[in-house]
Amino acid sequence: MPEGPIIVILKEAAEQFNGKKIIAAVNDNHKLDTSLFEGQTVTGFKSHGKNFFICFKHFNVRIHLMMFGSYTINEHKARKPRLGLQFANGELNFYTCVVEMIEGPLDELYDWHADVMNQKWSSAKAVEKLQDKPKALACDVLLDQHIFAGAGNIIKNEVLFRTKIHPKSLIGSIPTRKLKEMVDEVATYSFEFLKWKKEFTLKKHWKAYGQKICPRNKVPFHKADLGKTHRGCYYCDLCQVLYA
Repeated sequence: MPEGPIIVILKEAAEQFNGKKIIAAVNDNHKLDTSLFEGQTVTGFKSHGKNFFICFKHFNVRIHLMMFGSYTINEHKARKPRLGLQFANGELNFYTCVVEMIEGPLDELYDWHADVMNQKWSSAKAVEKLQDKPKALACDVLLDQHIFAGAGNIIKNEVLFRTKIHPKSLIGSIPTRKLKEMVDEVATYSFEFLKWKKEFTLKKHWKAYGQKICPRNKVPFHKADLGKTHRGCYYCDLCQVLYA
């Protein structure tokens, strides 16, 4: 599932169509009335965590790429897209994804303070939300989109390794100073993720995710599907402290 930085890249790439009029729309979902798009002018693009929004004057469209979704810009695949928008100067296509029409202001539906890559991101609010979940595991809260919108499994593993926190640590047992460090690191790593992804060097910077040996202690990493989320965790028992 694409993490927040990937959606930011999509938003930046789609910006070429901001202010442009749609001349045709296609889809493979008969529940979606594509005639609503034709003749409409795009008023902007936004992202919130793993959600991508195409904005119009009277409505918005939410795109979520799920686990296997993809998109193309100014080219298309052989199969019909879930949603395809054609402009005079190019096209924007989405495949194997959720497409949802949204009426009303996005500000009333989404908490921008929770989006780790948004200018309104609030680390203080994230800490407050975490302190309300004392029995939750670190590996679960880092994937909670209500707290860290945009964080995914790569960010989770890298942040826990950087901050030397064991994934099975209880939030209520982690010292406040350490909890704040973890929260800040989510935003820091997300922007580094964005930079490295644009450079096509992301995997070269992984210290924990997908790795076999701890770079600090030169011992094998443990790999297990932990927590309520049952997502893969890569961790070292020697340098990542278990707060229980």
